Amino acid sequence: MKAFLVFIYGVVSYVIGLGGLVWFALYIGGWDFLPKHIDSEVTTSTSMALIINTGLILLFALQHSIMARPGFKQRWSKIIPDSMERSTYILLSGIIMVLICLYWQGLEGTLWQVNSDVMAYALTGLYMTGWMIAVISSFLINHFELFGLQQVYFNLVNRSQSQPRFVERSFYKIVRHPIQFGTLIGIWATPYMSMTHFVLSSCLTVYIFIALQYEEKDLVTTLGDQYAEYQMRRPMIIPFSKMN
Repeated sequence: MKAFLVFIYGVVSYVIGLGGLVWFALYIGGWDFLPKHIDSEVTTSTSMALIINTGLILLFALQHSIMARPGFKQRWSKIIPDSMERSTYILLSGIIMVLICLYWQGLEGTLWQVNSDVMAYALTGLYMTGWMIAVISSFLINHFELFGLQQVYFNLVNRSQSQPRFVERSFYKIVRHPIQFGTLIGIWATPYMSMTHFVLSSCLTVYIFIALQYEEKDLVTTLGDQYAEYQMRRPMIIPFSKMN
């Protein structure tokens, strides 16, 4: 019974986590069918907007950074079963994504606005391509492990968790972190860059580059020389660059 409840928890966490990410991808795309999106009307003062937005970014950064570290996972596993660890991370990530979509505050100003229909469609297509790269890349490694479903399922059927393995195929032959690469395209490719959008994209970009430094260290610790050698052959996030 306990294993079944853990499985249900994992499924619910997956739905909320993935739902939060999809909502965020649509939100930052500025789609008009949403009741609120990145370019919705400014409703508060600049000072209050900056306070609220800073709090949301700090919440996002702390949750993603602290819960992703091996030391925290070891301590956390003493409180909850190992099989629930990733699902809990995904659940909280999804909730925070929803909070950003609901409460990110608008700022006055526009950095660019593309008036050409052709260029606007091209940038929108690039935005969609970026998110597709991120999604496909998650399946190139192990989407269901990444989102916690594999762990709760293996726990349900009393099967041992698989060991981390090194994968280098498709997008992973171009950059080491194609999920983040696709995400960066998704948050920056837009025909209309409002100040609201710019601040959010800038904060997330800074976070991604900082967080990857820690993730790389964890990957070397987990995968050893195989990953260290991979670091020498492939750029971290910018294709065809020498940037590690």
